[in-house]
Amino acid sequence: MNSSPPDSTETPDQEQGFLSHLIELRQRLVRSALAVLIVFLPLTFFMKQIFDLLSRPLMVALPAGTKLLSTGVIAPFMVPLKVTLFVSFLLALPVVLYQAWAFVAPGLYKHEKRLAAPILVSSVFMFMLGIAYCYFVVFGFVFKFIAGFAPESVNVAPDIEAYFSFVLGMFLAFGITFEVPIVVVLLARFGIATVAKLRQVRPYVIVGAFIMAAIFTPPDVLSQLLLAIPLCLLYEIGVFCARFVERSSTSEEKAVA
Repeated sequence: MNSSPPDSTETPDQEQGFLSHLIELRQRLVRSALAVLIVFLPLTFFMKQIFDLLSRPLMVALPAGTKLLSTGVIAPFMVPLKVTLFVSFLLALPVVLYQAWAFVAPGLYKHEKRLAAPILVSSVFMFMLGIAYCYFVVFGFVFKFIAGFAPESVNVAPDIEAYFSFVLGMFLAFGITFEVPIVVVLLARFGIATVAKLRQVRPYVIVGAFIMAAIFTPPDVLSQLLLAIPLCLLYEIGVFCARFVERSSTSEEKAVA
């Protein structure tokens, strides 16, 4: 009795397509890394100034003459280097997001491609706006609030590595928070949630906002309010904008019908 080998579930064309996708993904990642590197290299000559700019909100809140501490041997070099790399990534973010969009664009429908450019631009803008709000507003209130509770016998001089970790976490928390309106609009645009449903879950969003604020901010009430309140307001802005997106989507469906 002759036995034939089982048929492969993947044809040569499918395997070739999968390999081509992997090659393209590698190219997109390399281009993104090169974009960050191109921005990073000239900024390395200004590492000190960039770190001083990042630490300015804290230094303003502390008594005159106070300086940050460095307990690590190479921390005075590595921390400013990490800060510069983070700034380089933010500046190169439009290119990185474009490479991500270019990778997934062939698999999108025509009406989905039309949304890509507005989403990319608004995502970068809102993320940067969240970081700016954190730097210019939140840090000013939080550092003064915390420094005001320090006893006279305590010399407040944070370590630079701990400060960088704190700032990075806060930047990411506020940057992601400011993406809420875009997420809400996309939920309505693709029919995942209606405006009525978004309004219905508003109480849960408010509770979730304060839970997120308690997780991602320092354990003081001021920091939590400065994150939770904007998150709730941004959600309301997203619901307001979703009305127009939902209407246009409905009209498109009627036109197609």
